[in-house]
Amino acid sequence: MSFSQTDAMTVAELLRTVAKAEILPRFRNLSAGAIRAKTGHLDLVTDADEAAERAIETELQRLFPAALVVGEEGVSRNPRLLDDLDEADLAFILDPVDGTLNFASGLPLFGVMAAVVMKGEVVCGVILDPISDDWAMAVRGEGAWIQHPDGSTAPLSVASAAPLAEMAGNVSWRYLPENLRPVVTGNLPKVAMAADLRCSAHTYRLIAAGHLHFSFSSSVMPWDHAAGWLIHREAGGYSAHFDGSAYRPANRSGGLISAPDEKSWQAVRDALLPSQT
Repeated sequence: MSFSQTDAMTVAELLRTVAKAEILPRFRNLSAGAIRAKTGHLDLVTDADEAAERAIETELQRLFPAALVVGEEGVSRNPRLLDDLDEADLAFILDPVDGTLNFASGLPLFGVMAAVVMKGEVVCGVILDPISDDWAMAVRGEGAWIQHPDGSTAPLSVASAAPLAEMAGNVSWRYLPENLRPVVTGNLPKVAMAADLRCSAHTYRLIAAGHLHFSFSSSVMPWDHAAGWLIHREAGGYSAHFDGSAYRPANRSGGLISAPDEKSWQAVRDALLPSQT
């Protein structure tokens, strides 16, 4: 079984259709009851997340009847869905609204992400920006690109390697253990710039396009990373967990650093997490 660029476009068009029907009409139009906390006030879910995931899942199951669908909101209700990722012949990992905190705040910095996984390996990634109405996409072994609704494309390529002091990146440290938080935040001045967009979708689009050098994430839930990891990899980048092990979507711990190449990854890891070297 393989997953083609034609299949990838089917998924991309589905995300776009659902975004127009379920997400954009709710943007800056959410009542108080349409926004709810999950694990805390920084971990939100909205009616848009839930409606979009239902719509995408229903259509994926029609198009790919044998596939496992693992959505962020579905896993919130049934964590055991994650247990089958490594063995499924075909699985889709969904983040219906990545950057929900931004979305709920009325900030147009959110995305819709889908990754395709076969026997634990990511073979396709799609990140839709509903505001700009285009997709960052990758099919394993076939490169990464931006695709516009008119069919035009532009290849994605990571930034050239740079000295640590000149690197700009996205650093999400919220889920680090308490003892590592001051270590990472205290070392941020070693790089040129470190922000947190609160949105994996746009972070991955930026690093895959070469607009940021690196990303550092303390959480590795698959809906936040599987699609972007492949897009970044196919754009020429290098990623690994904090301990240097290879990324797999079934992994649920260990953090993740992405950079232009392995040497750059090592420089970022050694600078921000010297205790891990």
